[in-house]
Amino acid sequence: MATKIAPLSGFPEWLPTDRLTEQLVLDIVRETFELHGFVNIETRAVEPVERLLGKGGDADKEIYGVSRLAGDADERKDSDLGLHFDLTVPFARYVLENAGKLTFPFRRYQIQKVWRGERPQEGRYREFTQADIDIVGAGELPFHYEAEVPLVIADVFARLPIGPYRIQVNNRKIPEGFYLGIGFGPEQVAGVLRIVDKLDKVGGEAVHAALVEFGATDEQARQCLALARISATDTSFVAAVRALGVEHETLEAGLTELAAVMAAGMEHAPGVLVADLKVARGLDYYTGTVYETQLVGQEEYGSVCSGGRYDSLASDGRNTYPGVGISIGVSRLLGRLVPSGAIASSRPTPTCVLVALNTQEDRAAAASLAAALRGRGVATEVAPSAAKFGKQIRYADRRGIPYVWFPPLEPGAAHSVKDIRSGEQTEADPAAWVPPARDLRPQLIADPQE
Repeated sequence: MATKIAPLSGFPEWLPTDRLTEQLVLDIVRETFELHGFVNIETRAVEPVERLLGKGGDADKEIYGVSRLAGDADERKDSDLGLHFDLTVPFARYVLENAGKLTFPFRRYQIQKVWRGERPQEGRYREFTQADIDIVGAGELPFHYEAEVPLVIADVFARLPIGPYRIQVNNRKIPEGFYLGIGFGPEQVAGVLRIVDKLDKVGGEAVHAALVEFGATDEQARQCLALARISATDTSFVAAVRALGVEHETLEAGLTELAAVMAAGMEHAPGVLVADLKVARGLDYYTGTVYETQLVGQEEYGSVCSGGRYDSLASDGRNTYPGVGISIGVSRLLGRLVPSGAIASSRPTPTCVLVALNTQEDRAAAASLAAALRGRGVATEVAPSAAKFGKQIRYADRRGIPYVWFPPLEPGAAHSVKDIRSGEQTEADPAAWVPPARDLRPQLIADPQE
């Protein structure tokens, strides 16, 4: 009896047209990262479980373990490998292993699959693609890099037809210093951060109740919510925080640093960065500036790009390599935009020209012609059979190929090429013809139905 094939929930597979859209997005991401001086690396898919544990806050319980099915019990136990749940933890390990061969500050980008064993839903997958940038220093990393990385993302998104967005920015030192200033102990800060970080998802009343259950007084819970509700597109958030009357040196350091980030954003990407003091990020390793990015009008979808500063993630006990990074959730972003038709490729195939066949005996000549066109960068394929020209044109139309090339029917006659969208057919020189620049390769377009 044949086994029924069914998709695995949380492991998305694009059809060719949507995969082409994804590749076009990744090309823009890659090119923009390189324009900013980031170099590419790729790390292995697995890490020792002991390294993954304790690095990801709530992600600890989502780690996929890896073992060899044919191994004996001791071998499986000793392996203790897990699939990485992000690209920052393996990158930190990579830096430690290769520190003597790297030049610091080290600027890297990485585009790879990651895995998380969470409940699949819209925008949440078990296997998905991330695109990361990180800047890592040896011993120290100047603060100005925390202002730089969100501006790189602003450059990426400016080139993508994704509509309006905003990058929410906070500094972990602000809530940490604030919580210490209102009487929480150092050991309570991480727990309070996790509770407040859920404000958008569960609402103020639920957060207040969770804080009280955690051990906060009603007044402490009220103050935590007052801080979390401060937001500004300029540096006015500083005065708003100080008006709450809480003092702590860590709080002041965070305010100064976040104000510098916002000032850079106001100069280079006005209106894009928003100081949002409820943003904390769930991962435990962040120590300074943190980022989340939302599509305007689709805030309920959550963040599509996030990251932050980490000071101790890459450390071997003697040397520490602080860093700052940000990650685009490529699968998450496209999981919202592609099905809705908000973003697409201008055509469903890279092929620009289909060379028609008069007879099957003409296939060798058609292949030579196709090779000549490819030599000039024109993606070309030969018709699958010498069917009637009308059928060959319909084949090109179904594939989304814009041009059909017709070799001459008689020796010495001219070649011609037809734009099957407009119906216009003109003579063409096989040694020189190229399509208009807009047709040479597929392009990303927004709202293709409009």
